[in-house]
Amino acid sequence: MYYYIKGEVVLKESGFVVVDNSGVGYKIYTSGYTLANLTEKTATLFTYLHVREDVFDLYGFSTQEELSMFIHLLSVSGVGPKAALSILSVVSPGGLAAAIITNDAKTLTKASGVGAKMAQRVILELKDKLKNSQIIPEELSSFDADSAESSGKEAVSALMVLGYSQNDAKRAVASVDQSLSTEEIITLALKKMMK
Repeated sequence: MYYYIKGEVVLKESGFVVVDNSGVGYKIYTSGYTLANLTEKTATLFTYLHVREDVFDLYGFSTQEELSMFIHLLSVSGVGPKAALSILSVVSPGGLAAAIITNDAKTLTKASGVGAKMAQRVILELKDKLKNSQIIPEELSSFDADSAESSGKEAVSALMVLGYSQNDAKRAVASVDQSLSTEEIITLALKKMMK
């Protein structure tokens, strides 16, 4: 229904923000990651409307990548909006994607209300979705085949799915030993990019 809401931030509380747009105050539930990024008086939040028979809640995020990860988390059986927000409050979208790809359940269990079983379910159900996602097919098809071997291409593809630009992904993958497995290349490249 709403793609984004832009307006003046009139209230920031733990777990939500109120954005005034043309005299209407929207209560938007959000993550700690987004709350920390809301430093200006005006904000643009990319939104997700959660509707059930007794609920009509608006969720918003400072980046499209975080919104995308939120939607991915909601697709996991047993993960609702509260658990998804909890996970995104303890780890950035890129960090979450890295944790999923590298089977790092410990990072996910740092979130309030997320146990080992839920963390494993998130990893199991999202690992293939993140690897096989074709969010930016044009950029992937323009990747220079001579610049990396197959595992390097797959690593660049995975990093782009996580929201990194093609140039940043290529640069990070190029700085890693190309004889490693795709997962090892992704892990090392992500560590370099997060410094």
